[in-house]
Order: sequence, then C-alpha cells, then structure tokens
Amino acid sequence: MRLRIEALAHAYDGLAALGPLDLVVEPGERLAVIGPSGCGKSTLLGLVGGLLRPSRGRVLLEGEPPPGSLVPVAYVFQDFALLPWRTVEANVALPLEDRLGAAERRERVRAALARTRLSDFARAHPRQLSGGMRQRVGIARALVVEPGVLLLDEPLSALDAQTRELLLDEVLTLTRGATLVWVTHHLEEAVRVADRVVLLSARPGRIRTILPVPIPEAERGRPAALAELARLRLELWELLREDAQRAETALVVSGDALA
Repeated sequence: MRLRIEALAHAYDGLAALGPLDLVVEPGERLAVIGPSGCGKSTLLGLVGGLLRPSRGRVLLEGEPPPGSLVPVAYVFQDFALLPWRTVEANVALPLEDRLGAAERRERVRAALARTRLSDFARAHPRQLSGGMRQRVGIARALVVEPGVLLLDEPLSALDAQTRELLLDEVLTLTRGATLVWVTHHLEEAVRVADRVVLLSARPGRIRTILPVPIPEAERGRPAALAELARLRLELWELLREDAQRAETALVVSGDALA
C-alpha cells in the first residue's frame, strides 16, 4: 500500500511536537526515520497507525491491502509489548481474535511462528524467552495479519549489540516486500535497512532532508559497499549533530521527553 502524509501536525496540550510535514511512502518501500531526541519520531508512527488523532493534516493509505490482510497497519514495538500471562502462540493470535474462525486462526498463527522460527516455543511464556526471541514474537504478531504497512518503533534498541546485529538481518528477510516505516536512533541501522532515510529536525519535527540509499539491500553487507554506507552515515550525522545537541540540552532543562 502507498502511505501518503499530508500537512500532518500534532501537539500535546498546546506544545507543538511534530510537523507540519508531507511525505509519500511507495508500496514496498523501506523508509527509515531518524532525528534528535524529542523530535516526534514515535508521534509520527502513532499518527500513521491511528493511535493518535492529528491536530492537523491527514494520513492516507492508498491502494488495496494484501490478500487476506485483516488490518492495514501493524506495529512492532521497542519494548516487545507482550502480555506476560499469555503463551507465545496466544500473543501472536491476539490481533486475530474475533476476526477469523478457529481453524483459520490456528493456521495463521502456525505459519507466523514457523516464519519466525518460534514453532518449538509456542507454549512458552515471554519470561522464558531471550530478548531477541521476545522481539521475534512481536514480529510474528505483526506479520500474522499480513498488513499493508508495517511500523517499527526502534524495534532493536532494547537488545544487546550482538542480538541486535543477528536480528536485524532476520527482520529484513521476514519483511521483504512489505512497506516499512522504521524509526531508529542508530544511523548505521538506518542506512542498512532503508531505501530512503528521512531526517527530522528538532521539535516540532519537520522534514529536514530525505537521503536516498542507492546501494541494493543484497549488496550492503559486502566490503565494496561498506565505504559508501559509512559515507552516508557520516553525512547524516553532520546534518543531525547540531540539532541533537540542542535537543539534549532542552530535554535536560525542561525535563520533557516527547519521542
């Protein structure tokens, strides 16, 4: 599905948090969103996903969702957002409740668990899993509805560096062909996952620049591509540095922490 954002803006209790901004994400595109602390990255996802009502502007999902899709948008959260009293399969089945017959629900869950290599842990509870496995449960829960757009809110930031590196490749493989909006504060992660990187300004977040990543995803792990990825990362940091320093100072002074 194509995601179209038009003159989108949001404020909390009169405090401008985001926008206005305009953006189009094409079907199957992977878009990374970065910016200084408090610039409205997570607010943007909340508006796209319908968790927040915009103060101004609108979000449009254009085109038909994939065959069998139950909801147009699904989330993968930073903190996993699993229900601790539910098993893995019950957490994955949550978006399907009251939507499908029992047999189709079981088949959807079985397929999602198989895709994420969690079949052997279907009856386990979240407390019995590693951080990486808990995040795979969150990914399975998003994929089970076959959404038109997948929103990922810093999905790897709660993991240690080794697990994050391993899971990054898994997530890219599992979501291949999907339309993604991936919020991250890791610049290296952004240039590895994205077709384009959107850099937001300090609050209220507006689009400062959109940087294409011209290297095909399949080639980004090759030595010949590393220098270009490093150059793109440095370019983003040079653009981000001053806003990031101002944002950190403002957050310390105000005690505010809008995402």
